[in-house]
Amino acid sequence: MKKPASSCPPEAPRAPAETEAELLRRHAELTELNARLTTAQEQLLQSEKLASIGQLAAGVAHEINNPISYVFSNFATLGGYIDGLLAMLAAYREAETQIGDPQVLKDIRALRAAIDLDFVTGDIPVLMNESLEGIERVRKIVQDLKDFSRADAHQEWQWSDLHHGIDSTLNIVSNEVKYKADVVKEYGAIPDVECLPSQLNQVFMNLIVNAAHAMPKERGRITIRTSHEGDMVRVDIADNGSGIPKAIQGRIFDPFFTTKPTGSGTGLGLSLSYGIVQKHHGRIEIDSTPGQGATFSIFLPVRHAAASIKDQQP
Repeated sequence: MKKPASSCPPEAPRAPAETEAELLRRHAELTELNARLTTAQEQLLQSEKLASIGQLAAGVAHEINNPISYVFSNFATLGGYIDGLLAMLAAYREAETQIGDPQVLKDIRALRAAIDLDFVTGDIPVLMNESLEGIERVRKIVQDLKDFSRADAHQEWQWSDLHHGIDSTLNIVSNEVKYKADVVKEYGAIPDVECLPSQLNQVFMNLIVNAAHAMPKERGRITIRTSHEGDMVRVDIADNGSGIPKAIQGRIFDPFFTTKPTGSGTGLGLSLSYGIVQKHHGRIEIDSTPGQGATFSIFLPVRHAAASIKDQQP
């Protein structure tokens, strides 16, 4: 018995041109997907690296802070001792006229001249103050290092003063900047921002260091402005360096893209910064004229979007 004939005609074979077009389309999709996966992997590796650096920085800061604390404490005690000794020395000098033996008096005055006692007693307080200022400077750097890494925050969203974060970052990168540019801070009145402070500090660091590296041989200027615009906070980091050519402005946030000489940059700094700002549901813009400098503008919502949505739920 014969099987009934199918009512559906057999599918006509595709033309070679259609097949090739379909293959090319799928190849393009896979290539784009692979590029996205590669970018995500690189950013993840960089984030893990930064987390490790943050933990290391926090550990180093803790280890430095311990000896600095007791040195600072000892200096305070030593200062009290020296004040007492100088007062006692002044009393001895007043009593010199009461010494009856001329030879003893002569020997004392010769010793005072040999050690230049007047200069020493005047210089000791100066040296003590300078040493205390140096210790305070180290303590400030250690504190800024802890604030910068914020490794103990466990990447929790928290309310943070961006001005404090910028100041801490400037202190950390001062060696990269101070020989190349003057930093001008034009801080406006801005509210605290709900954010991941250590990650935003990384963004500030990348942009400030890049601005310093963009300076020509002449000393330049880096201007940091902040303002409050509606429900957003804006941070501008502007320089008067060499600027960025229009032809590559669309690529500067691409992973591994760099204009620096081989071995001088990874090309991940701006890409990572872009990702961090996006994670904060913000945006980062660039305005640059070659030869006149560049301005990077960061726009951040005051309140973390996820928290806002959660609060609106019944």
